[in-house]
Amino acid sequence: MRRPFVLMLCLLLLGFVFAQSGSKRPQRKQPAKQAKDTRIYLVHADVLHFDQDVNPDATILNGSVHFTHQGARLYCDSAYFYEASNSFEAFGHVRMYQGDTLSLVSDYAYYDGNEQMARARYNVVLKNRNTTLYTDSLDFDRLYDNAYFFEGGKMIDGTTTLTSDWGEYNTKSKMSVFNYDVKMRSPKFYLTTDTLYYDTRISMAHIVGPSNIISGESHIYSEQGYYDTKLERARLMNRSVLSNGGKMMVGDSVYYDSQQGFSQAFRHVVYIDSVNKNKLTGNYGEYYENTGFALCTDSAVAIDFSQGDSLFMHADTFKIVTFNIDTDSVYRKVHAYHKVRAYRTDVQAVCDSLVYNSLDSCMTMYHDPIVWNNNQQLVGDEIQVFMKDSVIDHAHVINNAFSIQQLSSDTACYNQVSSKEMFAFFTDGNIHEARAKDNVLIGYFFEEGDTLPIIYNYQETTELRMFLKDRKLESVWTPKTSGTMYPLNQIPAERRHLPGFVWYDYVRPLNRDDIFIWREKKGSAL
Repeated sequence: MRRPFVLMLCLLLLGFVFAQSGSKRPQRKQPAKQAKDTRIYLVHADVLHFDQDVNPDATILNGSVHFTHQGARLYCDSAYFYEASNSFEAFGHVRMYQGDTLSLVSDYAYYDGNEQMARARYNVVLKNRNTTLYTDSLDFDRLYDNAYFFEGGKMIDGTTTLTSDWGEYNTKSKMSVFNYDVKMRSPKFYLTTDTLYYDTRISMAHIVGPSNIISGESHIYSEQGYYDTKLERARLMNRSVLSNGGKMMVGDSVYYDSQQGFSQAFRHVVYIDSVNKNKLTGNYGEYYENTGFALCTDSAVAIDFSQGDSLFMHADTFKIVTFNIDTDSVYRKVHAYHKVRAYRTDVQAVCDSLVYNSLDSCMTMYHDPIVWNNNQQLVGDEIQVFMKDSVIDHAHVINNAFSIQQLSSDTACYNQVSSKEMFAFFTDGNIHEARAKDNVLIGYFFEEGDTLPIIYNYQETTELRMFLKDRKLESVWTPKTSGTMYPLNQIPAERRHLPGFVWYDYVRPLNRDDIFIWREKKGSAL
């Protein structure tokens, strides 16, 4: 009876073995990931000892002390090693190296291995590739690659030197922040501010407060912007001011290239030349200091305040070109185009384009020029005005010259002279002589008591000279003339107004704001 039982048991065991051989083997359990080692390791010291009286919590190390901690190598002359707190104090010729690009040296340092924080003191020098930071107190956070100094520091980046009372430098991003009494110097510029961000990778300074940049004779004031210290280029916002040699440019945003001597300003631009006593405003302006070229456009206005009353002039574009710059024979040409309108209390003008040449102090008006002075109107194909000491000296009207004087605003009586060309001569800004030459036509009213016209005189001649005093006619000279005098009620219609007569009062600028409103001549392209 025992043998069948034993046989059955063997069969059952054999079946169990075969059944198990068809199943998968159980996976071997992987060991847990090993935690990162944060301990500070002592590599070498000439002497190691303990002294309960000197420092009972520390291992005292002397002579060629060498530590390592998470990729950093630390050296010093002597140290207190606090193994329990994973930290040490280092004395004398303290040096820390991280890779082959970063080094930190000082006379003393405390290093906390748990926080990865090095607190270096006295004669501290941090070097990161081409950037070197000097200070007496620096905390270096290895965890976030940040170095902080707070008792004054100096950073040297190539040829640029930065100093401030407080600062921060990230050795990974190469970004730095400087605060309080910040000074940045290079061979070509000097920057002062209270807060500055600086990227040593691209040599870019970010201005975030009242700042001054001096480069040669150029001076920049800005409260927000960027300055490329390598290329000497600035992009400035918030009404930054650029000045050079008595000239100043202001705009909502300003671009300046010191090497090229080029500046641009955008939106609400103001350009002031205090030497020549004039001003340009608009929404775009540019200036080349090496050539003296300037341009202003988009709602552009030129203001001349060299005389007692300022002259306001509007055009689509103003352009200033300088010739023989940096010589004793320097002169400038100012171009105004198109739709020029000018206003001063005593004189107004319109034309399509205008050029002022400082060489001969001549202002030339082109394409349908019209000039008004009080109750007088002057037109011609071209009008030249010559200045002397910023005051009008004489004027020349070329081709189709026509002078009209309205006797009073409530009358249709006009004194008129037309000719091929006209000249006017001034003393202290007041006209004292006027000339008309070639094909001269005259239509003149004689007045009773200088107020009431009584006789109309029409004449034809080859030349006319009028002499004035205190703006009143004293005498008239002409060669042989032909003409007729008419009572007011007998003036022929074709003689009352000379050929080509038009009174353009509807075109005339009425005030300094009216220069922006262009009104065309009726039946003309102007």
